[in-house]
Amino acid sequence: MPRATSDRFTRAHQPSAKSKASSEASGSSSGARNPIFNTERFGQHILKNPQTAQSIVDTANLRPTDKVLEVGPGTGNLTVRILEKAKHVTAVEMDPRMAAELTKRVQGKPEQRKLEIMIGDFVKADLPYFDVCISNTPYQISSPLVFRLLSHRPLFRVAILMFQREFATRLVATPGSALWSRLSANVQLYSKVDLIMHVSKNNFRPPPKVESSVVRIVPRDPPPPVEFAEFDGLGRIVFGRRNKTVHANFLAKGVMEMLESNWKTWASVNNVMIEDGTDFKKKVEQVLEETGFAESRAAKMDINDLLKLLSAFHDVGIHFA
Repeated sequence: MPRATSDRFTRAHQPSAKSKASSEASGSSSGARNPIFNTERFGQHILKNPQTAQSIVDTANLRPTDKVLEVGPGTGNLTVRILEKAKHVTAVEMDPRMAAELTKRVQGKPEQRKLEIMIGDFVKADLPYFDVCISNTPYQISSPLVFRLLSHRPLFRVAILMFQREFATRLVATPGSALWSRLSANVQLYSKVDLIMHVSKNNFRPPPKVESSVVRIVPRDPPPPVEFAEFDGLGRIVFGRRNKTVHANFLAKGVMEMLESNWKTWASVNNVMIEDGTDFKKKVEQVLEETGFAESRAAKMDINDLLKLLSAFHDVGIHFA
């Protein structure tokens, strides 16, 4: 997988004159596949509807001083609109051919000085400072993109991200709903998430098999003083079978063994003596009973419930990462 780089393109990166991409104005696709680029290779679908592109950019409420990170710019239908409003855009694109088309699109224009293209894998890239992130997200990096953004420091102001609709609705799901999950809890612990708009698959070239939606993510500032790996580790257990009781999930194969190993490591590092014959399973069950969550189900537990349970385990030296 190519490494992300900020190197600008030379003519060697540009496709031949015979393979020029259709301009945004020509919009329509002659088939299910992009006639120029095999975008499906990267899980990417080009947003062709100019009204939708403008609505996404407008939702970001960009300021003239903003530095914007765009992930998966494709041929630049969002990028050119961002450049009109922002001070600078860093676009991370996996496909060198698309990046070359984007470079050509701004060549010789004032916007060229405001655009930097990084070629490669967003998940592995060294990200610059940015105020706002905008993305027509390649489907296979949806979850890594969200958590990479939320772990980035300094915090950004807002992210406007387009995902497959099911993924987007999981991000905004509430406790007790059918889609409330570990993903929902993890993201909502560190940010406020809103569903902004639905986008029909007919707005893309090639049209994907599923519908899309746009969400707005605003990081909580300051972030909660909770180690992500710990919160996520608890979530892996209790959401493993979200409609089973929390007690039943802790009895799942391998869970007690893993937690006991973590506990012994914690005790060793902190010079805590473990009494011979300590019943670790009983220790875990005591925490579940004392917190009142033994018979609860993750499907209906909110973030405060999960934090209370995590804190109770930490109080007795039981950790999840």
